[in-house]
Amino acid sequence: MASSNGKPAQEEGKAAVEGSIGGYESLHRLLEANLSPDLFQEASRLLLGLNCARPLEAISLPEATATLAETHNFDVQAFRFSADKEFLRQPRLVRVGLIQNSIVVPTTCHFADQKKAIMDKIKSIINAAGASGVNILCLQEAWTMPFAFCTREKKWCEFAEPVDGESTQFLQEFAQKYNMVIVSPILERDVNHGETIWNTAVIIGNNGNIIGIHRKNHIPRVGDFNESTYYMEGNTGHPVFETAYGKIGVNICYGRHHPLNWLAFGLNGAEIVFNPSATVGELSEPMWPIEARNAAIANSYFVGSINRVGTEVFPNPFTSGDGKPQHADFGHFYGSSHFSAPDASCTPSLSRYRDGLIISDMDLNLCRQIKDKWAFRMTARYEMYASLLSEYLKPDFKPQVIVDPLINKRA
Repeated sequence: MASSNGKPAQEEGKAAVEGSIGGYESLHRLLEANLSPDLFQEASRLLLGLNCARPLEAISLPEATATLAETHNFDVQAFRFSADKEFLRQPRLVRVGLIQNSIVVPTTCHFADQKKAIMDKIKSIINAAGASGVNILCLQEAWTMPFAFCTREKKWCEFAEPVDGESTQFLQEFAQKYNMVIVSPILERDVNHGETIWNTAVIIGNNGNIIGIHRKNHIPRVGDFNESTYYMEGNTGHPVFETAYGKIGVNICYGRHHPLNWLAFGLNGAEIVFNPSATVGELSEPMWPIEARNAAIANSYFVGSINRVGTEVFPNPFTSGDGKPQHADFGHFYGSSHFSAPDASCTPSLSRYRDGLIISDMDLNLCRQIKDKWAFRMTARYEMYASLLSEYLKPDFKPQVIVDPLINKRA
């Protein structure tokens, strides 16, 4: 069997597993290449789950999409999440897309050339999404630039732009052309508040209008991920944006490690939550296939996980505060973008190495159906959690720990 990029599945599966032990897709491809059909089907059920008691269905896309992918060398995959037929509601079908990509020219090039090269690349992938009838499209974190925040050099702030700046204007044309909602994560320069820098997602409506923004809630301070050199925790809460195609939220990158962050978007009514990210294999890959899928299950919504791809080398070496020698790159961004559904099913992921577009048809009725089935929202004890959190925030908080009075008594 050949894989999506033309290599034998055995070859690609071996390379993927050698490069990563964390991604479901790596293991999935290796198993497909080496197991009998019956055993592979059972392994796939355990790895990817079942959607409405059936394996996830791949869907066909227009020839124009395949042509664009071949011409511009990016991967395309597409799958369908179904829901049970209802008597009182029609299906609420939406087609959603995620884009992962590498930078194009070296980070030593003029900043304007770097940005233009990325936009030229993205244009072809957006056109493929438009040709495929995608209704909502999400790009990766800080998509207009290299993820230079590991360097702690302030010059990279030049990539920051106002919410209605160049990248938004660029995407507004596509939103209008394809009647598409676009989520655009950028480095924002807040010109009305002292030119403060934020890590921001701009939500562009299908009419080309700016619906609103969300700023990253959780800022990592983990080695190279000390992004507080550039921006701090956001001040927009957990907004859910009601679009022409459904209610969406954006949990930017590091926020995926915080279950209460996922919960808050669900409490505000999200049906799809996007997680645009920039994360490398050594740091987080074992977590990648788990956290978003768990969030989709726990909160009864769909999750779209996006990670950039490639290794970005910077002109000036930097250190990470870990005692290791200085280095010029942050590590390999492992791609592996995928979708997760509230019924615990998920798609295979895109490649660890190639630019890609992954598309999913989803029936948003599944969100309510899973809420009815599992009753997570109804059986939650929010008043109990709220009480604990309220106490925890007090300076004199004491954990509720009951000590065995005989803990020190010898047997």
